[in-house]
Amino acid sequence: MTGAAAPVGATEPAVAAQVAEPAAALIAPAATLLAPVALALALDLAAAEPPHRVHPVALFGTLVGRFDREWGRPRLVGVAVAAGLPLAAAALCGGVVWLAAAHGPRPGGVPVAAVAAAAGVCFSVASLRMLLDVTGEVVAETETDPDAARESVRALVGRDPADLSPAALRSAAVESAAENLADGFVAPLVWFAAGATGAVAVAAVGGSPGAGTTGVTATVAGSAATVESALAAGVAAAAWVKAVNTLDSMLGYRSKPVGWASARLDDAAMFLPARVAACCLAVAARSPGSLRRARSLAREPASPNSGWPMATAAAALGVRLEKPGAYVLDGGPEAPSPAAARDAVRLVGVAGGVTVAAAAAWVLALAGVVAWS
Repeated sequence: MTGAAAPVGATEPAVAAQVAEPAAALIAPAATLLAPVALALALDLAAAEPPHRVHPVALFGTLVGRFDREWGRPRLVGVAVAAGLPLAAAALCGGVVWLAAAHGPRPGGVPVAAVAAAAGVCFSVASLRMLLDVTGEVVAETETDPDAARESVRALVGRDPADLSPAALRSAAVESAAENLADGFVAPLVWFAAGATGAVAVAAVGGSPGAGTTGVTATVAGSAATVESALAAGVAAAAWVKAVNTLDSMLGYRSKPVGWASARLDDAAMFLPARVAACCLAVAARSPGSLRRARSLAREPASPNSGWPMATAAAALGVRLEKPGAYVLDGGPEAPSPAAARDAVRLVGVAGGVTVAAAAAWVLALAGVVAWS
């Protein structure tokens, strides 16, 4: 098929060149799926967070807040909230990307409006720089102004920091940095990859969407439709898990019966991301042994998931992380020193980079499957 030109009609101009050579066929699918992640990461590094007044997660949190009250049948309401609100967020975000792909321009076969919309969603739901900045600020303040550190750490932890010593403040900051790496950064990327993979699998089972066309036209039309569906599904899945995590962080407490379903759903949604985050921390620390040690330590916290990244960080850094009255993670004999806590901030940052590299490799492979199927 080398050198063949695509018939005029269902395909866009210049897209036929993608099937002229195998390498060229990969360009548009790879750009469509990889560019949103790259753009979101660039925005995160440059701006950290969207403005609070227009932050989609903050707006979602305002909606969740309306359900944070007493109910006559809290479990029933909680199930409806846990099922409905994340699906609504996923449908909205995925739908915007799908519409942008259907109606926006596509130079070189890349749906640029859909890519921009997807990047905006990914930037909103996946955050790393803010976590690193706040954690680094708390660590620095424990040496110079412990009272300021007690105020700053409130952005990271739910416990009362009033009586925490500087060492305990550093422990809390390191624990939260590791846990929030999983919740706030790894989970959206893992679910983005999972959603995109699911869409490609569905397309493979159900047949290419280019039915009714033949030859190059069918190949290009089917490939484009599949990759756009994968992009929309990936964005929807990332938005879904962020909504689930937000529900859990706001409602998932024993004192709030309405949050029981949200907490259980978050446990299920975070099962894989928490363990991926632990693996990425071990890779970032160049310490496979820290992951082996984390297997026993991870059982200490009540959560089935949060112990994995926290225990791996404790073992990799050789420090003791403790939440008084809740758990002790004996990765070492002492709480983090200022130097060890700074190392923790760097470790979480590198682990975030490992996560991005792994997600990019998976998505690139997925683009290859779409291009050459």
